[in-house]
Amino acid sequence: MSAKPSFIDELALPAIAAPMFLISSPKLVVECCKNGIVGTFPALNQRTSEGFEEWLIEIKTELENFEKETGKKPAPYGVNLIVHPTNPRLEADVRLCIKHKVPLVITSLGAVSKVVDAIHSYGGLVFHDIIKKRHAEKAQEAGVDGLILVAAGAGGHAGTTNPMPLVSEIKKFFHKTIILSGCISTGRDIASALQMGADLAYMGTRFINTEESKASPEYKKMIIDAGANDVVYTAAISGVHANFLGASLKAAGLTEEDLKKDRKIDFGKELDTEAKAWKTIWSAGQGSALIDNTLPVSELISQLKSEFKSAIEEQIKVLEKYPK
Repeated sequence: MSAKPSFIDELALPAIAAPMFLISSPKLVVECCKNGIVGTFPALNQRTSEGFEEWLIEIKTELENFEKETGKKPAPYGVNLIVHPTNPRLEADVRLCIKHKVPLVITSLGAVSKVVDAIHSYGGLVFHDIIKKRHAEKAQEAGVDGLILVAAGAGGHAGTTNPMPLVSEIKKFFHKTIILSGCISTGRDIASALQMGADLAYMGTRFINTEESKASPEYKKMIIDAGANDVVYTAAISGVHANFLGASLKAAGLTEEDLKKDRKIDFGKELDTEAKAWKTIWSAGQGSALIDNTLPVSELISQLKSEFKSAIEEQIKVLEKYPK
């Protein structure tokens, strides 16, 4: 298997729409793939493995029909699997990925060689998300094909390292695909990710504000209204540090003292599970500061492509000013 997957050169834009808990749906995935970027979703967005398989069949069928009708090859789709002993569905969901030959599997909370080998058995790719060098080294040992570097300011479970040193540090020893995550909201941001040495940009928060996402209108409006300082980094919601919209934390009645805790707080009877908490406490990255609208996926990707092209053209002009 080559160090860099061939599909990257076939994309309309070097980007992946990240899998978002409770937000990503087949409709969002399909529209991303039709418009030339990788669309993904978490397997656990479906409550059962049976439901997960239904989504896989739906996505595959839609993309196959699109290719037949237009003659255009859609971008590959991907699935996020939580690779952790607390996920009772892991084995069943891996079997379904093998059965349906899911092109890309994104693993979180554990890089396990057995899972990687299972996906490789049919030619699938495995990208693993990390927030620090030690995690990247373990993922490399497991044989993953790419690393998703979740830098400071990303939505959801994010790290605290600036993207520039994080990319440089990981590239010193990992020579496969590098995907950068964190505050990427515009086509210029995608160009910047490539300038830093990434092969692909990983965009989550920006795709919450699309017509195809499952986010509520209130959630989308809160992102539009938020600035970078309105995003709060706390471990109080899940026990692992993540970024959330401060307004949603306040609406849930959480205090500054609650948010300083380094462990998951007791939500009581009203929010008795983490899943319920995430339905009312909304995650977003600092890139929300650059989001001022909600668009159909097709329009958003068209806008991103235009911004990306302009940014690259500007860099070429800058280069021409300096001697070789």
